Amino acid sequence: MGFMACFMICGCGNQANRSAKQKDTPTMQASEQKDKESFPFPEIPTMITTPEERRAFLLEHFWDRFDFSDTTIVNNRDISEQGFANQIALFADSSVTQELISSSIAQLCSGMEKQGHSRNVFMDLFDDYLFDPNSPYHNEAIYAVYLQRMLQSNYLSEAEKSRLDFRLKLISRNRPGEEATSFTYYLPDGKSSTLAQTKVKGKYLLLVFYDPECPSCHKILLEMTQDATLDKAVSDGRLSVLAIYTEGDEDVWLRTLPEIPKTWTAGNDRMGIKDGALYDLKAMPSIYLLDSHKRVVLKDASFKQVLNKLNGE
Repeated sequence: MGFMACFMICGCGNQANRSAKQKDTPTMQASEQKDKESFPFPEIPTMITTPEERRAFLLEHFWDRFDFSDTTIVNNRDISEQGFANQIALFADSSVTQELISSSIAQLCSGMEKQGHSRNVFMDLFDDYLFDPNSPYHNEAIYAVYLQRMLQSNYLSEAEKSRLDFRLKLISRNRPGEEATSFTYYLPDGKSSTLAQTKVKGKYLLLVFYDPECPSCHKILLEMTQDATLDKAVSDGRLSVLAIYTEGDEDVWLRTLPEIPKTWTAGNDRMGIKDGALYDLKAMPSIYLLDSHKRVVLKDASFKQVLNKLNGE
């Protein structure tokens, strides 16, 4: 999706003006119609020549020519969503500073927040692209920039801002490099422990929040329990695994306990994590890799990312 934006950096602003004497042809009319159905990128001045400067100009003026009041354009995902995807893709370039990301997002928010329909569409896009852990664009740091900007909006209700503020606080917890939030959990024999008290055998602690009644969660858990690399890391003493049931049904937890390997520690938090909003459990299983001091190494990781980390030692 980033190709179109990359093309604009290299070529925008260098089109020759059509001669006033030149007549429209069917081909030219079709081209103009296609332009109306494509994202209206800003024209980069010809005096801006370096790729870095052109990228910066593009991001600062990305939405200049987009009509947020036109519901037909907003509803055309080949225009609105493709443009959004191109903008987000450009953020990945190493030359793009945090300041530039903030100003580019602020420009988008300033345009879409004034129109109710546009606001709803683009706020959904931010959620789908940046907040959804299954999105290839998933990025909580950029999502936090968007949340902070919209919390300053004069066009949102207090209830809407409260929801965004809650989400901002939630994603700000347990970030890589920080000590993971401790919580209480209960073992099958009824005894209680906490994450802080949990002994780590080896270099890492794999923290898995799960729901055995969730089909996708069950599938991933089955993959994890049958994986030879993970099993060897545990048996070799390089890794400890703490699997926490978070859904509050004691009977379901006890009935499905045989599915958890005996080499793992299985616990039930009795809804303490969700009630206290201690961890963001938007996807299940929710996987965190901690070091031996309970500092977060990987947050909301895929099982593949965990394996890559273990294999990369």
